Amino acid sequence: MYQQFAIEGGHPLRGEIRASGNKNAALKMLPACLLTEEPVILRNMPDIGDVRVLIQIMRGLGAQIDWLSPGVLRVHCRTISGSKIAPVLANKLRASIVLAGPMLGRMGEVELPLPGGDAIGERRLDQHVLALRKLGAVIEYEGAVFRMRASALTGADILLTEASVTATENALMGAVLAKGTTILRNAASEPHVQDLCALLTGMGAKIEGAGSNRLVIHGVPRLHGTEARVGADFMEVGSFIAAAVVTGGEILIRDADPQHLDMVALVFEKLGARFEARGDDVFVPAHQPLSIIPDLGGRIPIIKAQPWPAFPPDLMSIGLIIATQSAGSVMFHDWMYESRFFFTDKLMRMGARITLCDPHRVLVQGPTALLGSSNISSPDIRAGMALLLAALAAKGETRIANIQQIDKGYERVEEKLTALGANIARIQVGEMPFSETAADPAR
Repeated sequence: MYQQFAIEGGHPLRGEIRASGNKNAALKMLPACLLTEEPVILRNMPDIGDVRVLIQIMRGLGAQIDWLSPGVLRVHCRTISGSKIAPVLANKLRASIVLAGPMLGRMGEVELPLPGGDAIGERRLDQHVLALRKLGAVIEYEGAVFRMRASALTGADILLTEASVTATENALMGAVLAKGTTILRNAASEPHVQDLCALLTGMGAKIEGAGSNRLVIHGVPRLHGTEARVGADFMEVGSFIAAAVVTGGEILIRDADPQHLDMVALVFEKLGARFEARGDDVFVPAHQPLSIIPDLGGRIPIIKAQPWPAFPPDLMSIGLIIATQSAGSVMFHDWMYESRFFFTDKLMRMGARITLCDPHRVLVQGPTALLGSSNISSPDIRAGMALLLAALAAKGETRIANIQQIDKGYERVEEKLTALGANIARIQVGEMPFSETAADPAR
């Protein structure tokens, strides 16, 4: 048996929900617990598919991991019983690559199969290898398996050729127990990197420059246990803002960490959508007059994914859905992932006016009345959520298959939407078609 979402669109969302913890922070804070023999308590931990897979991987290494209550996880890595990551689990999870840094720091070795993840394009690992080799790791790659070892890690001056989030996090976790000082330049500065820095600092690491593109890490002999909070998932918050906007609804998102949403606000305003911060919460007003604001001279605006603090690539698909309901034309450009927009053919079947210019760019012309579709499948986490938003705005019923992709990154999404008045149900269907199984790189 496999599951689908059945969505009856056209219902404005109303009410309030609470933001879940940041998926990308959770998937790095968990491996960081490998760096200490003492227990670590992680709060606001999202119970999502990717987190469950990572917990399986770490338990296989000897970690004791227990849910103390909803959203509260206790991680105790008193002993590590092995250094080989199970291929069947690593292949389900892109973030499995960030086990390299903490395993080298704690054990001095790791055998890591090539990680899996969403099918949004080529995602090279050269920056990880560059950074860890700079710290003194010997890395061999053969038969889709990385074999890494280091008798001792030593601080180094590392200049990343791109501001890779996961390479920054791997280098950071490798450096905190390294001998000497590491300078990490062109580092990523996303909120989830900041959350990881805060956790490591709470464990006794000495890190300067968190939130900037230059991190200085002074290695320490050991780390200790602590408690830390996973920040709000700004991808989820942005998705629920869009859900309210495209349905004409009005919602309040509690504990949304709006300090990280400045660029999201600027881009959404260009699409004619707005929201406001109310302390730690975010309020989205109803019945917004959606209209795309042209650039100077009446030119079609271009929304381009860029490293933080610019507009995040994972919200490109979400912004695109707002654009289908806004008057005017806008270009979306994701130079990072060449398959990001390959789900737009499904939106076209629902009535959206979208031109796929090339693998990296799409032109959206709105507004268009979307119609429900009975045969669409979620290719990845963010595209899956975008299709779900389109279904909420559409007239009639939509069936979305391959929803385990959405479950990988969104916590109890149908429960949250139902609480806001959406007509959505998770239904059991027959055996999964071969085509969907084959298209899912996480299986």
